[in-house]
Amino acid sequence: MVADGYDPLDPFGKIIIKWDLLLSSPGRHSVQVTVENMQEYRHVEKPGWKLSWHWLNKEVIWDMRGAETTEQGNCSAFASSNNLPHCCLRRPTIVDLLPGASYNLQVSNCCRGGVLTSMSQDHANHVSTFTMDIGSSPDDPEKFNIPYNFDIGVPGYSCDNATSVAPTKFSTDKGRRKMQALATWEAVCVYSQFRSSQSPKCCVSLSAFYYQNIVPCPTCSCGCSSSPCVKKGEMPPYLEQKHDPYEEVSPVVTCSDHMCPIRIHWHVKVNYREYWRVKITATNLNTVKNYTNWNLVVLHPNLKSVQQVFSFNYKSLTPYQNSINDTGMFWGVQFYNDVLLQAGKIGNVQTELLLKKDMGNFTFKEGWAFPRRILFNGDECVMPSPDDYPRLPKSASLSSSSSSSTIISFVTVVFCFLLHLLLV
Repeated sequence: MVADGYDPLDPFGKIIIKWDLLLSSPGRHSVQVTVENMQEYRHVEKPGWKLSWHWLNKEVIWDMRGAETTEQGNCSAFASSNNLPHCCLRRPTIVDLLPGASYNLQVSNCCRGGVLTSMSQDHANHVSTFTMDIGSSPDDPEKFNIPYNFDIGVPGYSCDNATSVAPTKFSTDKGRRKMQALATWEAVCVYSQFRSSQSPKCCVSLSAFYYQNIVPCPTCSCGCSSSPCVKKGEMPPYLEQKHDPYEEVSPVVTCSDHMCPIRIHWHVKVNYREYWRVKITATNLNTVKNYTNWNLVVLHPNLKSVQQVFSFNYKSLTPYQNSINDTGMFWGVQFYNDVLLQAGKIGNVQTELLLKKDMGNFTFKEGWAFPRRILFNGDECVMPSPDDYPRLPKSASLSSSSSSSTIISFVTVVFCFLLHLLLV
């Protein structure tokens, strides 16, 4: 399963579900659960994670802080007690509390509605935490049993069963003292684009200053024109859409030949003597969704020589800690363009980057100036066929040859003239 979710651009990327057993007494156990996004560029956006598992026996959740279950279940077996458990389901589903939750229900790193940022974009908000008081099964009142069959509730992710690891140590008293959990388990969840969606979610178009045409996204990149879409001049069917804030809404895209919710355009803009400039535009064609904390990952050999990036944040990705530096991550500036708005006049974000030429490798020939791969929010975009990439016009090659011939002819004439003067 882990091999199915392997990403060569983020080989150590995963989401970890960590269980720390803090207190344990006969029939009652206190645990802290941490959901940590260890991915460089994939994030969990709204409606957020929905963590579920299967209890080994008949455990119940008596109390929670920092999260809550979506259902209480049948707790009639505890009708005679003063208080009913928070949840009696054999398979509970847990959701993060929303921002603004009551202070007495909060714990550290909670209450963001299940949203987890990527490590590169926001290292401070890539973790969610909640605590639980668990009642053991009457058949086994003394031993805590870690549950199994974990699911994080985000499309594309699959999780393994938890395994025992070294107990977590917690710092207290400003780091002067360390406390230790009684026991710790970890379950690992990995992402697969094929599990997430049967069709791609974005595509790439290309253009260059030396080529008169725009190379469009491949036809039917994300579906064909027979799929439901919004034609130009029509109002999107907003009122017909489901508006459950806790469920992902299916894309309703603007009609196009490619039918993708997101289009990335790469334009080779200017050629200088020692530098060259590229413009990147991300356009949202989804009429019912804004993309918050979006990001782009680009693979191109000249990214090792990025001199300046305008209006976007940029980070070089070097997952193997070696000399290969051909991958970069772009994302928006907070409160300026970190939200890619739904389809419309302002439904796009754009940047320009200035790159220094590597004279040993740089060329405009054979499509070298165009990216090898582009990912939007961690999903790979469909690229045009290399045969369709913008090409240098033949006149450019001829003009170079003609210039060389002219220079050689001029030097020859000057040499002959000087030789004639010497002989005279």
